[in-house]
Amino acid sequence: MLNKGDSVVLCKRLWTIVGLLTIILCCTNTATLAATIKIGEINPLSGRLAKQGVEIHQGVAVAVAEVNEAGGLDGQQVEIISRDDQSQPDVAISRAEELCGWKKVLALTGGYVDSLVGPISEVAKKYQIPYVASASLQKELTQRDNPYFFRVSTLQGFVEPLCSMLAEQVHPQRLAILHAATPGSTEFARDLKRCLQSRNSPVMLMEKFRPGTPDFTPLIGKLANMNIEVIISGGFFADHLLLLRQLKENRVSPKAYIGPFGIAYQSFIGEMSDDAEYLYSTCAWNPGITNPGTEAASKDFVERFRSIFHREPNTTNMHGYTSTRAVLAAMQNVLQQEKPLTGPNIRQSLAELDLDLPMERVAFDKHGDPRHYQHLVVQIQKGKFEVVYPPERSTASAIYPMPRWGQRK
Repeated sequence: MLNKGDSVVLCKRLWTIVGLLTIILCCTNTATLAATIKIGEINPLSGRLAKQGVEIHQGVAVAVAEVNEAGGLDGQQVEIISRDDQSQPDVAISRAEELCGWKKVLALTGGYVDSLVGPISEVAKKYQIPYVASASLQKELTQRDNPYFFRVSTLQGFVEPLCSMLAEQVHPQRLAILHAATPGSTEFARDLKRCLQSRNSPVMLMEKFRPGTPDFTPLIGKLANMNIEVIISGGFFADHLLLLRQLKENRVSPKAYIGPFGIAYQSFIGEMSDDAEYLYSTCAWNPGITNPGTEAASKDFVERFRSIFHREPNTTNMHGYTSTRAVLAAMQNVLQQEKPLTGPNIRQSLAELDLDLPMERVAFDKHGDPRHYQHLVVQIQKGKFEVVYPPERSTASAIYPMPRWGQRK
């Protein structure tokens, strides 16, 4: 048994050891925190937009894995803090407040659809945290006075190549533009109509529909009565599936069907099988379709993505990757200039960025829009996406008119 004096000595020694361990632990934690660069990511990982949000998240994860495998930024590992906005704008605001105000992230990335991206951008502005959105099209967002908001996509990247292809190669006389009742799809339809009319290509019909419409039969009747040759639908994945199936059921065979959103995915070909043949879409990137000069980088991205997620990447994955690479490159430039990683410094670096990536050459204009984002027009031929416009990037000639439903093998 210990006497009273021995107990006091032992207690003092134990407290000394505990104190030393606490100091060591605190120092270790401080060193770990100092060696970690935090960026935030907000995506719809649940709710109606979960599929797209998860795909954006996967692209973000590949970009962070790539930089960490290469040693991080100036020897510091990058930590991505992901949050789910549940496909709801009010939740997106809450998650942005948490990341910017409490977690003290240095930048934000991710984001799908403008109804979610817009609210996040306003929170980022309040905290002076740079935000590079992965998927955003609505023109209004970059017309606001928000120097902390950037994005890697823009509506004109869809409109210009599609308008040029139609005016230069197809010359349709009876064309219809259908669009979903969403801000991005509505703006797309208006801008495309304006562009076509300026190039003497008449638009016979412009019609709106609700996303998730359960029956397109009345609209198909109108298209048939007007003898529409070319249908351009600004709907999304599920809208295309239903509209095309009902066109076939009603034996309505346009000379071309073009869906700029939602068709240029292998999963779409998987759903439609042979009925996907000859359909047109647009695409900024796909495995095998990459920004000239970035073939090796594109191959590395595909291989890393496969190793992590065990499937082929798609263009939505690449949008998440591109926005995150822009953030990381801007941070790297700040560190190389031996400046502190602050929101204003990272923002300035983003404004000066010029970076060649597989999807695009990333450089932003004074509003935060990408200068070089440009889609290619593709057509599904023998189960593959072939580039049919512009001519200098073409991998095949367009098949127009497409065979009628009853004439296909």
